[in-house]
Amino acid sequence: MTLGFVLIVLSGALYENWLTLIVVAMFLLAPLPNSLCGHTTSDDFMSDAPDLLADFGRFLTGFFLMSGVALPVVFAHVGLINTNAMLMSLAGGGIVYISLITFGTFFYESDEY
Repeated sequence: MTLGFVLIVLSGALYENWLTLIVVAMFLLAPLPNSLCGHTTSDDFMSDAPDLLADFGRFLTGFFLMSGVALPVVFAHVGLINTNAMLMSLAGGGIVYISLITFGTFFYESDEY
């Protein structure tokens, strides 16, 4: 996770453009809606009732993930940041998000006994 933050900060510092720090916020916010809204799901797979809160949490998680990937690409396309800064920012954001998901999965305790 530290390597990801270092890559993102270096992508801003080396190329003197701090717009790449937006990726940190996107990738840190991405797991929150899914984890907060995911606790409302029921294990009854036979029910036909949609779980709107869990679906909304999945939507917001996907939105933050795609924004974290798309913003540096759009910034590089428009010319606001350098292409190398975009690549460093994407690599750092991916490392941060993968480490958050791995941490959450590793320390997840199931209620089933």
